[in-house]
Amino acid sequence: MLASAWSSARIRRYSELSAARLSDFPGAAGVRPGSLREAGLALACDEPRPLLERRLVIVTGKGGTGKTTVVAALAVAAARAGRRVLVAETARDEQVSRLLAPGGPPAGHAGRTLRPGIQALRIDPFEALAEYLTLQIRARPLVDLVLGNRGFRQLMGASPGWRELITLGKIWHLEQIRGPDGPLYDLIVVDAPATGHGLTFLDVPRVVVSAVRAGPLRRHSAYVEAMLEDPERTLLLPVALAEELPARETAELVSRLRGALRIAVDRVVVNAVAQPPFPVGLEDLDERLAHLPPDLALGALPSVPELAECARHLRARYELNEAYAALIGRLTGLPSVRLPYLQEGADSPQAIESLAGPLLAPPRREAA
Repeated sequence: MLASAWSSARIRRYSELSAARLSDFPGAAGVRPGSLREAGLALACDEPRPLLERRLVIVTGKGGTGKTTVVAALAVAAARAGRRVLVAETARDEQVSRLLAPGGPPAGHAGRTLRPGIQALRIDPFEALAEYLTLQIRARPLVDLVLGNRGFRQLMGASPGWRELITLGKIWHLEQIRGPDGPLYDLIVVDAPATGHGLTFLDVPRVVVSAVRAGPLRRHSAYVEAMLEDPERTLLLPVALAEELPARETAELVSRLRGALRIAVDRVVVNAVAQPPFPVGLEDLDERLAHLPPDLALGALPSVPELAECARHLRARYELNEAYAALIGRLTGLPSVRLPYLQEGADSPQAIESLAGPLLAPPRREAA
């Protein structure tokens, strides 16, 4: 039956949560609106500039929030606006090329054009290291010999921090490339590691600059640190879901960004937000269904009680989503951009294109 997928207990739980006060939500107990901002944990910044005014946008978020979808949608939105876009992936497996140019070859470290105005690459740390060493000692055969040594690669594989540093160094190099009429890329969008590893990823240049007194390593790490901390060039874009754990992780991320990392963040993307469940003029459809005679014949449709139960679930799910989306704004002190939940999924070029417009919408602040 239509309602069998949703137990009565689950629907009651949704209803209870959606009717609760904000402070009653799991993970928000005792949180007074604005209290984190007053404690200095998440400072509200100036009104956000248009997203496409930055040169470098680093997208991160808890795993499963759809950050790669946001990366692809931002690339499409920028290309539509006439920007020359480079998407840089940092994970082992490419995703953006599959989303924007399905069926084509992987971009790899060398990169390829996915569609007009959009290029993509997957940064391979060993390839990036080879490029860096070649620039320093100008002897590629020697570099290939050393990096091809199995023992050396095992040693490097066990060494912490170098992958993150060389990856960010590659991004700095790409940002510095100039063409005849200015920067080769108007916008570089980085699909950064998920929140936990992402914080370490972004913090490595600062650690190196603090630990190394002099030399090329310190100098080049300082260049990367300056790029990350330049609010005119760089923006970090957190992606969350309107759920408890992503809300909590996003608040922690913003707290650290505003503290030790000093990287600009001016909005949160709340992805897959449930839309109003009923048409305009029928906002009380669940109540209307609940008042119909339970034995009313509806032909091939499910029974009235089943329809009423499903309608209650839809309303409760929507209201719960709204409450957590508001909670993210209150915990971080930042405005948000909401992307709609897509019934058919967000793993096709058409789905990505449908999100490009909403992603550039002016961020909205939640009511205090």
